[in-house]
Amino acid sequence: MKLDNIFFVGLMGAGKTTIGRLIAKQMDMVFYDSDHEIERKTGVKIPLIFELEGEAGFRKRETAVIEELSQLNNIVMATGGGAVLLPENRTLLKNHGQVIYLRANVHDLWLRTRNDKTRPLLQGGNIKQKLEQLYIERDPIYTALADYIVDTGAQSAVDITNHIEQLLQKQNADETYGKEHPSAT
Repeated sequence: MKLDNIFFVGLMGAGKTTIGRLIAKQMDMVFYDSDHEIERKTGVKIPLIFELEGEAGFRKRETAVIEELSQLNNIVMATGGGAVLLPENRTLLKNHGQVIYLRANVHDLWLRTRNDKTRPLLQGGNIKQKLEQLYIERDPIYTALADYIVDTGAQSAVDITNHIEQLLQKQNADETYGKEHPSAT
């Protein structure tokens, strides 16, 4: 494999933490969730950070955590949905591992997040409309950054995990034999 780390990007509710944990377990790697690491380091939940420091303050903390974790080896990291907004985060992810975009349609994201009160960007107003706007803004960024794009529709987390592992094993085999490997969708 090009690099020993795997980084998951995508909108909230796409399955980054769930799939990341499964991939880490299946591939005998260490799992990190950048949002959980921010909470662990600060001792407070992300909504409180947003309330006290705003999104800009949160993004600074997020970059520090991504910078720290991306220096490790043999890890799987689920990033926050907005981590890709800052160029420095995109560079860290691209330069230190394989980036996998877990893409889900807005309706599925809405079904998965509509009752979640811990996501600051979805509080107040029409959640589905906010998700649509986030998708429009972020999908091109996720797509440009990704080594692989994996759609997380109706298939189970186990099926998605197996598919990702097959993609990574194929790439590893192709590189071993000197073949170029295109991104998969």
